[in-house]
Amino acid sequence: MTLKDKDRINLIKYRIEQSEETINDVQLLIDNNRLRSAVNRIYYAIFYSLLALGLANQFETSKHAQLIGWFNKNFIHTGLIEQKYGKIVNKAFIRRTKGDYDIYVKYDEEIVIEMFSGMKEFISEIKRFLNTEFPSIK
Repeated sequence: MTLKDKDRINLIKYRIEQSEETINDVQLLIDNNRLRSAVNRIYYAIFYSLLALGLANQFETSKHAQLIGWFNKNFIHTGLIEQKYGKIVNKAFIRRTKGDYDIYVKYDEEIVIEMFSGMKEFISEIKRFLNTEFPSIK
């Protein structure tokens, strides 16, 4: 699929909005002790922001592992984005996968709150990077 520049910018903005809206969803889930669901939404908020980053760099995929691999290779390993953000997305992906597909998975509230904090920091870093590298997205 080839996107026109205007459509690409709109889609990038939409993906960032999705990630930001998910912050409120996660807070509601944590407040209501829905920790497994909160882990799922934490991961997806990160995923949405990665989709925006991919779109800005002409990289499109619906495969989660492929997107994370691309991010790690092109941004973490090159030093464009700090290593801690690679760890945040990798942990979120593993925990979300376990929560969605394994049985009898429970998460400690402390871990989920730590993930939530990391998610918000991750989204802010992706937005900062996009605003710096692609000013037309603002």
